[in-house]
Amino acid sequence: QVQLVESGGGLVQAGGSLRLSCAVSGRTFSSYFMGWFRQAPGKEREFVARIRGSGGSTDYADSVKGRFTISGDIAKNTVYLQMNSLKPEDTAVYSCAAGSFRSMRPSEYGYWGQGTQVTVSS
Repeated sequence: QVQLVESGGGLVQAGGSLRLSCAVSGRTFSSYFMGWFRQAPGKEREFVARIRGSGGSTDYADSVKGRFTISGDIAKNTVYLQMNSLKPEDTAVYSCAAGSFRSMRPSEYGYWGQGTQVTVSS
């Protein structure tokens, strides 16, 4: 059983930075595609970024490209999301997920963390 635990969310001013962490247990994340998703109030969950656990290739949503960076530390079995130049519209609950397919669809990911709140003030 794979378990994911996110941390690092909080309140930050527009233009600031946060780094989210997703600690993976039960299996090494190199076995999966690891994704970050977010969900703002009243909106559907949306894809943010993903990394292939083995090999490290990455993909990003257009809305975060150039501002966010996804990475992984095999030794710590942890995936990160570095978020720079944050905007109020980035405010959401951010969740990490593990799946077996390269996909932007939340339904393709079988394991999810509980989420961490990111709030960006203007």
